[in-house]
Amino acid sequence: MTEAKPKGQLADPRAGGERRARSRRAPTGATVEELVERLRAARELSGSFTTWHETAPRPARVAPFPARLAPELVALLRQKGMGELYEHQARAIELALDGRDVLIATPTASGKTLAYSAPVLQALIESEGAARALWLFPTKALSQDQSRGLNALIAELGRAVPRCAGWHSFTYDGDTPPSVRRTLRERGHVVLTNPYMLHQGILPNHAKWSELFAALRYVVIDEVHTLDGVFGASVANVLRRLVRIARHYGAEPRFLLSSATLQNPAEHARALLGREVAVVGEDASPSGKRVFAVYDPPLVDAVAGLRANALEEVRRLAPYVCGPTHQTIFFCNRRTSVEVLTRYLKEMAPKLGLSEDEVRGYRGGYLPDLRRAIESGLKDGSVKAVVSTNALELGIDIGSLDVAVLVGYPGSQASFWQRAGRVGRRGRTSLTVLVARSEPVDQYLAHHPEHLFGAARERLALDADNLVVLSDQLKCAAFELPFASEPDGRVAGFGASPHVGGVLDYLAEESKLLVKRREGPRAQWYWIADAYPAQDVSLAGNEPDNVLVFDEEEQAIGEVDRSSSITAVHEGAIYQVEGETYKIERFDYANRRAYAKKLASDYFTEAATDTEVRVLRLEERMSHRVADGTSDFEIWRGEVHVTTVATLYKKIRFYSRENVGAGDIHLPPEEMETETFVLTLAPEVAARLQLVSGNHAAAWGGVGRLLRRTAPLFVRCGVSDLGLSCEIRSKHFGRPALFLYDRIPGGVGLPVALFQSTRELVRAAREVLVACGCELGCPACIGPLEEVGPLGKETALAVLAALDAGGELVPSALPEGGAET
Repeated sequence: MTEAKPKGQLADPRAGGERRARSRRAPTGATVEELVERLRAARELSGSFTTWHETAPRPARVAPFPARLAPELVALLRQKGMGELYEHQARAIELALDGRDVLIATPTASGKTLAYSAPVLQALIESEGAARALWLFPTKALSQDQSRGLNALIAELGRAVPRCAGWHSFTYDGDTPPSVRRTLRERGHVVLTNPYMLHQGILPNHAKWSELFAALRYVVIDEVHTLDGVFGASVANVLRRLVRIARHYGAEPRFLLSSATLQNPAEHARALLGREVAVVGEDASPSGKRVFAVYDPPLVDAVAGLRANALEEVRRLAPYVCGPTHQTIFFCNRRTSVEVLTRYLKEMAPKLGLSEDEVRGYRGGYLPDLRRAIESGLKDGSVKAVVSTNALELGIDIGSLDVAVLVGYPGSQASFWQRAGRVGRRGRTSLTVLVARSEPVDQYLAHHPEHLFGAARERLALDADNLVVLSDQLKCAAFELPFASEPDGRVAGFGASPHVGGVLDYLAEESKLLVKRREGPRAQWYWIADAYPAQDVSLAGNEPDNVLVFDEEEQAIGEVDRSSSITAVHEGAIYQVEGETYKIERFDYANRRAYAKKLASDYFTEAATDTEVRVLRLEERMSHRVADGTSDFEIWRGEVHVTTVATLYKKIRFYSRENVGAGDIHLPPEEMETETFVLTLAPEVAARLQLVSGNHAAAWGGVGRLLRRTAPLFVRCGVSDLGLSCEIRSKHFGRPALFLYDRIPGGVGLPVALFQSTRELVRAAREVLVACGCELGCPACIGPLEEVGPLGKETALAVLAALDAGGELVPSALPEGGAET
């Protein structure tokens, strides 16, 4: 092998002309390296940088094109500047041509698109256009972005090779015109879509897509690291339905997957597909020098341990990282933060040498035309600064960015590296700054950078046999094709789940959606209901009816998912779009409509909720044994019923974050059944720690908040994915209990991972509390003083010390009477 720097992407790297070249320059008179030196030398900032980390530039390792690739395809790729492939691209293509399912798990901008495009194009050439392929992307925006590059390549191939002319590739989503839909069904060689459209549009109407399924050679799935939790479990079952229908038409497609670097790639792919997958995980692409910094906002009250607000500190950093001759992306973890920071940057644009139009916000809930306009501005260089949620984290080609600022840890190493990978995509030096918040995980990482830059630690949680998900997906599958059992009673053709037959019987006998017929030793199940099940089944596990937000002229200005609506668009809420503020005048909860009036508000709103947890079933228990053989605490796993009520909202002034008012919220409660992790203290331990008396009790809630906010270090989830309920005397257990529950109906396995990681979780939480500089408690550890009381930190330290003491966690029998409670 030789070292070189080939252009390992589909798009021509020279495209974009002089405008793009101008947009790549660093600030006037400064390269990115000089920008870094300015940051390191700035006296007002230097004391807050806790970590500087660099990765050296790396040359490419290349390999020749596989001999089995068609000469005309190789000629086209060479014409586009790709003299050779990266080693991982060549390896992935060879495996695909061997008929293997393949997962390419390499970083952003490593040329994964070409690695799965080449086998698809090879199949089209070999079959003279008879083969078909289906490409799945997690978002509509990503499928449209990839479609442009693929269409251009197919068009060039058609011009160069007459027999390849007339091939069709297009995106199939809610925006696809009816005429194009017909063309795709009849002659779509490559159909690019997303799991939602596959689930609700293609599979239930498979008879219309018979030509696609009969000749389906490859299924490409991009960004599979996003397919975890209930969404991943749902997509795994959608893929079971896809394979089942393809086999019905005589096809046996192979899968080509791509992902960010994962801790358990083979295991995750096996959970998703139900079969073994060849993993290509060693990145051979070139990389420019990458500079990382962790910025911990300064203490503003050393006694209380209060740090400056992260968004306010980003305002201080903006003059160093924004400018008219380079592009900067800011990532926020919440939609409200995106809007607040966008407003701040627009208002200070003249100080940055920018116009307001060169600063844009970007998040889910923006209407499609607005998102496309912002994406276009990023590509052509007219947008110099963009503030985004994770909506721009995935592989959309948004041009050549130089600097990324992450306002808070995004919740997983995969997301951190995806966001950092948005900059330096053309092999140049790049800078990524993580601005820590007053959150336990952020504070832990500010002082333990080895966790951030080391090997991936979080494990993805995906349970395709979750009974709630499986039941919903079996309804959809039965509508599409009847089910039949084998002579031994097994139901084949839908993964290896042992529950399929039982669920089908339940749907027939109890729900009356199916009819079961027997023919000798075999049974068959047929759909008999009038309902169209897929339209009522959400892949995300929540109800599919998003709330639309309208302005005074009844023009749609955005949308909000149902679970968030009770805290985002209640009456009196401030709703923001690119820094513009609207006040919600009316929320039609029943019909999922919110009506807003544009208002020049100097404040935004944050809502509070109350939660009640009721134990339904306990499934697993472990006890912490001490020297005398007794247990001082226990951990449990089970099922609970959760009721959440939005109670009131606060008005928070921009910039000062002063609380300038409050209001009540009057909406129905949200209810669900889900999985939970429970930690209970023995009554004698609680008495020794004085938890049940005086000013000590509030510390129990502080311990719960700290464990919840530390959990993402060990489980791939965000803090918002876990609900918390702390009871000083639990109605069920009769002792102090902490519930950390899945905030998705039915659960996605997060409590199982917490159950297995209790030791590590407790130890990390204790380290955060010991290292925190506050005296009595603060938002960076157990919570502010007014919530935990003057003895909060002292008591929480004693509780965590007891939880982190020696002794074993050993399995214990469930309460007498079995698992049901």
